[in-house]
Amino acid sequence: MKKTMLAAGTAVLAMASVAYAAPGMMREKGPVTQAEAVAKADEMFAKMDVNGDGKLDSADREARRAEMFDRIDTDGNGVISREEFAAKHGMHGKRHGDHEGDGEHAMRGHRGMMGMMGMMGMMGMMGKMADTDGDGAVSKAEFEAGVKTHFAKVDTNGDGTISVEERKAAHDAMRAKWKERRAARDAG
Repeated sequence: MKKTMLAAGTAVLAMASVAYAAPGMMREKGPVTQAEAVAKADEMFAKMDVNGDGKLDSADREARRAEMFDRIDTDGNGVISREEFAAKHGMHGKRHGDHEGDGEHAMRGHRGMMGMMGMMGMMGMMGKMADTDGDGAVSKAEFEAGVKTHFAKVDTNGDGTISVEERKAAHDAMRAKWKERRAARDAG
């Protein structure tokens, strides 16, 4: 249980690291310096540290879950209906798996769920690495150290900037690793 809570509670490290240092998840069009990556990570940390105590832990995770639930529960009755869930995931009345219509629109909900599952796996892995002192929480220092470590892995020439080419190479390498893991899991 503690491992699950740690993994979910440290999702922010994964998001920040992935957004600025890890493969292909970065939305930026051009190169990004380590200083820019750390600044963005600090912004993300501040948003995820809901209670402002300087660490990411189960209290922050629970607060984020409550906020997410409230956003989906649009009528405020404490229950998420099928319609509210579908509206949140862009499925507009279609059941999960329905592929009629223009294809692109019909699959949006499915890709979103699959992407979320992949991200959760990555977050778990990143969360374990982030909590370097093993206390079940990720401090800002641990968070930044994780971002810098992942940045350095992607910045293969060590110039302090992740180029578009480095980002693509890291993305391709991670995609290959995920495919390998999936094949091993499916075979076992």
